[in-house]
Amino acid sequence: MTEKIKVLVVDDSAFMRGIISKMLESDSDIEVVGTAKNGQEAIEKVEALRPDVMTLDIEMPVMNGIEALKYIMEKNPLPVIMFSALTKEGAEITLEALNIGAADFIAKDFSNFSIKIINKENELVNKVKTVARKKRVYSVRRVYSARRPVTPIPVKRSRYSILALGASTGGPPAVEHILSVLPRDFPVPIIIAQHMPRLFTKSFAQRLNNSSQIEVKEAENGESLKPGTAFIAPGDSHMSIKRRGTDVSVEFVNDAKYIYRPSVDLLFSSTAMVYGEGTLGVILTGMGSDGLAGTRDIKSKNGYVIAQNEETCVVYGMPRAVVNANMADAVLPIDKIPDEIIKIL
Repeated sequence: MTEKIKVLVVDDSAFMRGIISKMLESDSDIEVVGTAKNGQEAIEKVEALRPDVMTLDIEMPVMNGIEALKYIMEKNPLPVIMFSALTKEGAEITLEALNIGAADFIAKDFSNFSIKIINKENELVNKVKTVARKKRVYSVRRVYSARRPVTPIPVKRSRYSILALGASTGGPPAVEHILSVLPRDFPVPIIIAQHMPRLFTKSFAQRLNNSSQIEVKEAENGESLKPGTAFIAPGDSHMSIKRRGTDVSVEFVNDAKYIYRPSVDLLFSSTAMVYGEGTLGVILTGMGSDGLAGTRDIKSKNGYVIAQNEETCVVYGMPRAVVNANMADAVLPIDKIPDEIIKIL
């Protein structure tokens, strides 16, 4: 008999604790071993109950979720899934939580809340079961806080004309680490698809812009790509790129065949179509296999693909799919990926 995944549920609302517990225990592989109503209780129960996974609200009395997360990731690290308000402020706090070490988040939508939270049952169960597989919590905070001096890129004609990044669960701090190391005069445009809901990608772009020497912005439909600028696909849109003469611009696409939003497959495939062998693709941590079909298109055009290694992924799903299909030219820990990008450019 397989041992159940033990989960600690932390929320200041008794109603929410009950709803979340009920959703989790709808799956026979999950057991809610305890609940807590504030961060201080959460710390005590993590030490006493040793759960495999914790769900954590952010706004709570006595000690909030961010304070509790910092302590837990330092003393008793485990996979943590944050519950976040679907607001600009909620997005900013959630991004901070991910940078501290939270594995993933569930966005709360307060319109028709009691109905929509029930509809999140599958999302929550899947995320808990996915992050629980990570036996060792990779300390992203230690790796990403060790910022290295930005290395100037020697002036030369590069074989590659664009850098495309794709990520999902665990992606925000990984993307931030890569962009923060790149020099201001980075010679090619950067396009990024990170699975996120609306509002979150705008805050994500602003956070990256503040921590990077290059310009980082949320992409706008029709705008032209330019070297040294990173364009983040908006959370409510699928983003592709299109060439018109010598100009290459962003094009938003409404295509129901792409499950994940924004789609890494679509972004990678359109990039391969426009830039061919000049495409440098990077597939980062995330569940599922989004990016596999797009990576196949990059390789069919003789582009170059880097995949994040298993040890440094929060979830080794998307990179695993690419590696298992023998389409990765390099498989590297996250802290080595910026060096590889700069070296081959």
